[in-house]
Amino acid sequence: MKNSSILFKVSLLGLAFAIGSAGHAAAQSVYSGERPHMVTSDQITWTDAPAVAPGAKIAVIEGPLNKAVPFTFRLKIPANSKIAPHTHPAFERVTVLEGTFYFSHGDTYERTKTTALGPGSVAIMPPNTPMFGYTKEDTVIQLHGIGPWGLTYLNPAHDPRKK
Repeated sequence: MKNSSILFKVSLLGLAFAIGSAGHAAAQSVYSGERPHMVTSDQITWTDAPAVAPGAKIAVIEGPLNKAVPFTFRLKIPANSKIAPHTHPAFERVTVLEGTFYFSHGDTYERTKTTALGPGSVAIMPPNTPMFGYTKEDTVIQLHGIGPWGLTYLNPAHDPRKK
């Protein structure tokens, strides 16, 4: 059990590094889809996710994100974060686990157009739908779908990795 936990954490680090650097992951999580798999909260390893927002963290639970397979990951988004209009190439299903995520669709960032999504709330966005959001408090969201998943800002100058 200890070896599989270490392997799981190492795989998460590889996926998170790929998301932070390239916007999508090339590595693979430990979960292969071939047998049942359970993850406790203490097995989740968080790493930087600079493609999302300064200070954001990612934990990939199921992947790889760059292939046409199921994915599940969590994002910790710090208080007062702004996520500029962007798209994803796959359906994105977002569940708020902690905090409040102010979220909307559209190609122009308009805070007044967002919906406050608290714990247990869900948002489903079709592929290539422009969306944006922000936080007022530390917020944790879980995303899942079928890849490949990626993140493309409508205006490349709004990509936090370029600031």
